[in-house]
Amino acid sequence: MTHNNKYAKVLSLTAGLIFSATAANVTYAANFKVAVGDGGGSAQHELGKKFVEELEKRSSGKHSAKLFLNGQLGSEQDTVNDAAIGTLDFSILAINNVTPFSPTVGVFSLPYVIQSLDEAVMLTQGEVGKELVANTVRDAGVRIIGWTYTGFRVLTNSKRPIRTLEDLQGVVVRVPKNEIMIDTYKAWGINPTPMAWSETFTALQQGVVDGQDNPYLTVAAMKFDEVQKYVTNIRYIFSIEPLIVSEAVFQDQNKATQKAILEAGQAATEHSAKFLAESETAIKETLTQRGMEIVDPANGEKEWIEKATQAVWPKFYESIGGKDKLNRVLRLLGRNEV
Repeated sequence: MTHNNKYAKVLSLTAGLIFSATAANVTYAANFKVAVGDGGGSAQHELGKKFVEELEKRSSGKHSAKLFLNGQLGSEQDTVNDAAIGTLDFSILAINNVTPFSPTVGVFSLPYVIQSLDEAVMLTQGEVGKELVANTVRDAGVRIIGWTYTGFRVLTNSKRPIRTLEDLQGVVVRVPKNEIMIDTYKAWGINPTPMAWSETFTALQQGVVDGQDNPYLTVAAMKFDEVQKYVTNIRYIFSIEPLIVSEAVFQDQNKATQKAILEAGQAATEHSAKFLAESETAIKETLTQRGMEIVDPANGEKEWIEKATQAVWPKFYESIGGKDKLNRVLRLLGRNEV
């Protein structure tokens, strides 16, 4: 082989190695799909819009994402399955629909644990939240990268004003397919009707069920005022709705893209808290103007709280990781342990 041929071969091999090394680090542009359970104007939609905006900005326009509202890509629980196997990129959904796949996140769904937006932010952004993120990756194959703060799940119905547990009797209430929420209503003396979110509006419209519970932002976004008359300001669950990414999809991204995804999720989370604080009062006023009647539970909700915490909390100590896990949360919130 001549000197020139040897030189040419070395150049060729070197170029090949450089190309291979470079190709392994190329960031390919992606247009991600984001499933959203709720409709336009909801807290989920607001978080989703901010996430898309931030992802595009933090990836210098290389990556984009499209929101699919109103459960277009399947029920909320279906989207967890799809993300787990890598056929869906992102989903924004109620935490109670993650709980069946990663039970420890159920600590956020136990009735009357979280009692304000500040408490929700403190728990999700602190060590408890980080631990639940790790557990969800391990248990469900999805990673929580953002949190939607949607407010307390108030009770709506079409039959009558409900101030006491006695008023609740005989009212058929739709709940998600979540054991904590089902058992809470049982503690209040009724058997609720578990139902997929996508079926709820039609069921209310047709009188299959009389009522449901969701935050004010969701009630307005889903136009429940068209099929519901009465609202009761129960505060049994502060609705936290995570933004999840398929762990398989996340791990397929290079470090720069992973960083952009995580930072976009954090920015969207911060925006969500601000959006709730600024929007909820105006939305309540709008619903009243549309004809909804809002009442408070009698006696400061005392009977509701006692029955739910006494009957429901002990039943789920094991699934959330032990009684000590709940006590840890209660300590952080400055409350008495159980």
